[in-house]
Amino acid sequence: MTQRIVVLTGAGISAESGVKTFRDEDGLWESHHIEEVATPEGYAANPTLVEAFYNARWQQLIQGDIAANPAHIALALLEQHQDCELMLVTQNIDNLHERGGSKRVLHMHGELAKGRCPQSQQTFILNEILGPDNVCTCCIPAQKLRPHVVWFGEMPFGMDSIHQALAQCDLFIAIGTSGSVYPAAGFVDLANQVGALTLNINLAPRDDHSEFQYHWQGKASELVPQLVTDILAGHSVAHNQS
Repeated sequence: MTQRIVVLTGAGISAESGVKTFRDEDGLWESHHIEEVATPEGYAANPTLVEAFYNARWQQLIQGDIAANPAHIALALLEQHQDCELMLVTQNIDNLHERGGSKRVLHMHGELAKGRCPQSQQTFILNEILGPDNVCTCCIPAQKLRPHVVWFGEMPFGMDSIHQALAQCDLFIAIGTSGSVYPAAGFVDLANQVGALTLNINLAPRDDHSEFQYHWQGKASELVPQLVTDILAGHSVAHNQS
């Protein structure tokens, strides 16, 4: 019998691969206020600053020693299994899931490796940094590509598909994210409403207000391979709960 699984991944799974999180301890994003580099208004006010911010993140991703970790690879194996129908949703804008072998990834917050035409909304793989010379090929005159990233105040991608999958799932797993910020915060409620098992895997201990039925505390790179092995062996996520 096919098991329908929805997986949501967040910053925690990428952090183990060396990807820096945007937010510093003082709440700033690489010494910038969120409004400066992660809003449409910030981009309109200073596109050069915003482009430099995302170009630096993109160059770190393609030039550094960053690689998919065992959690990414395990999820790719789960995707390939004939008895699992997996929707893999990520809040991360890196491409580590793809590097780990996943073929169908829904990037709800966009992708660092792409630029987007502000007019047609068509996306393009980045071969050079964002700037005045990096333009689309879909418009006349050509439009300067903007970062293909969902900023504060913009709607995440694929919400209808995500809600449809959650309404039909047997198991919902959040990995490396507390899932406490909307709209992702509502995912666990939707899964609970249809009677799915819900599991959170996180370095942080269980939140007393968590809506997840089960919580595994630890590194994603260690626990996700174990989880995938359990799922493929037909074991319940409940046996390792904390």
